Order: sequence, then structure tokens, then C-alpha cells
Amino acid sequence: MSEPQDPIRVAIADDQELMRSALRMMVETQPDLELAGEAADGHEALALVRTKRVDVVLMDLRMPRLDGIQATAAITGERPATRVVALTTFDLDDYAFPAIRAGASGFLLKDARAEEIVDAIRTVHAGHAVVAPSTTRRLLEHVATAPAADSGRAADIRAALTPRELDTLLEMATGDSNAEIARRIHLSEATVKTHVGHVLAKLGLRDRVQAVVLAYEAGLVGHRS
Repeated sequence: MSEPQDPIRVAIADDQELMRSALRMMVETQPDLELAGEAADGHEALALVRTKRVDVVLMDLRMPRLDGIQATAAITGERPATRVVALTTFDLDDYAFPAIRAGASGFLLKDARAEEIVDAIRTVHAGHAVVAPSTTRRLLEHVATAPAADSGRAADIRAALTPRELDTLLEMATGDSNAEIARRIHLSEATVKTHVGHVLAKLGLRDRVQAVVLAYEAGLVGHRS
């Protein structure tokens, strides 16, 4: 028999008590989730993560004293194993892009269905990223038109990856899934998944969303030579 899995410990950070209550009930109805605590602002969220084991934080981005973006940066810097799902009522670049750069592994609107939020918790805990489709599309458009970073960054990436891994990174920059990439480059989905894992590990990235941002910002996309 397989050993029972420990529940995923979830912290809720939101300055609105009604929202915290709704998220708390959502977490407590899931047998594989466990409430680790609640916070009304970024300082409380950071203190909670520092004193308790927290696997995933549901993080409101607009909070007093210390906002969710600053709290996300502090948490992911101090506790790399803790994942953050950013929640906001605003599907705006001003919130999505800084949250992802701060280390959030997920970005969802607060009006997402409960099942979507629960699935996002499980997905980021497993090491993957979750971003609302509309945000993903605009994220790609945003970083594609941003000024490229210095050429040394691209050279470092090329030096760190094998040719196949570099190709995989460029394919990831399309925003497509492993299955879609596998069909396009005629490899098995398992092989693509392995290459993706190597890319993330070698570049020290948390998930594929960060890989996409890096590929664009380093000026690699569109420069396959």
C-alpha cells in the first residue's frame, strides 16, 4: 500500500474578511487541503510563512501596509518551496506581471470558480504554473515588445543548456503545453517533459511561466541561430 500523502497546507492572505471566509470554506471542504492560517496584509502573511509550514499561499495583491507583490517577493525569496497563487479582482498588466516577476506561480481572478482555485493550489504545489489564459496571452505580448536584456544573459542561457534544451525553451516561449510541443517537434510528451524539467533546473526557474519571461527578456525568441 502507498503511504498516505500529507495534506497541502494553504495560507490565505486577503484584507477583506468576507473573501478570507469564502476561501477558507473552499479549502476546508477539500480532503487533500489543510488551512495553515490567515493574514490580513502582507506583513501578517510573511510572519505566517516564517512561523508555520505553508505549502501554498493564496495572495491578494492589493493589501495595506505591505502589498501582495512585495509579500510574494519576500516569501519566495525566503521560502523557495512555498508557492504563491496571486488573486486579484483586476486582470491588469500592472498586477499580473509584477506578481509573476516577484515569484508567483499562479495568477487568477477572484471571480474564478472554486474548482479553478482548488486546481490551481494543487497544480502549483506540484511545481507547475497556473495563469489565467487572458493574462498568459497578454504576458507574452508584453514581454515580446519589451526591450531585450543584455546579450550576456542570452549567452549564459545558451552555455547552460544543450541544443535540445535550448530548442525546448524556445518552444515553451510559445505558451503551448508539453503535448502541443511534442506534436510539433515529433517527440514524445514524456521526453518534452524531461527537457522542460532540465531547462527549469539548469536556469534556476520556478516554473514555465518564468521560463517564457526569461526567453523573451533575454532576446532569445526569434533568434534561433
